[in-house]
Amino acid sequence: MTDPIADYLTRIRNAVSAGHKVVEIPSSKMKQELTRILHEKGYILAYKIIEGTPSNAIKIALKYHPDTKRPAIKKLQRISSPGLRRYVDVENMPRVLNGLGIAIISTSKGVMTDKEAKVQNVGGEVLCYVY
Repeated sequence: MTDPIADYLTRIRNAVSAGHKVVEIPSSKMKQELTRILHEKGYILAYKIIEGTPSNAIKIALKYHPDTKRPAIKKLQRISSPGLRRYVDVENMPRVLNGLGIAIISTSKGVMTDKEAKVQNVGGEVLCYVY
């Protein structure tokens, strides 16, 4: 697998479009941080890191609106890829849907959202957009 983050996003995207309640994804530190951010920002209900298997996994409970059954995640878009890295500084930090969505940034101070990166005055690699 050449791009594990794209695989992570695709697995979530496919599970949401199929209407699944839970998706299981192979784990890594980067994927755990992405999952933590998605949970903190309310895009997923819960997650659990399963250890002890040959390849650790993350079990993610997806979030849907109770009445309309529409998913909380409308779009997951990979921005930076292994073939073309996208870096931004604080002044050029992207705004997703005019501030309604989030951009997940990998900085020298860890993985964080675009708003947190602005507050901490750091730039980095734009991993994905979520809305």
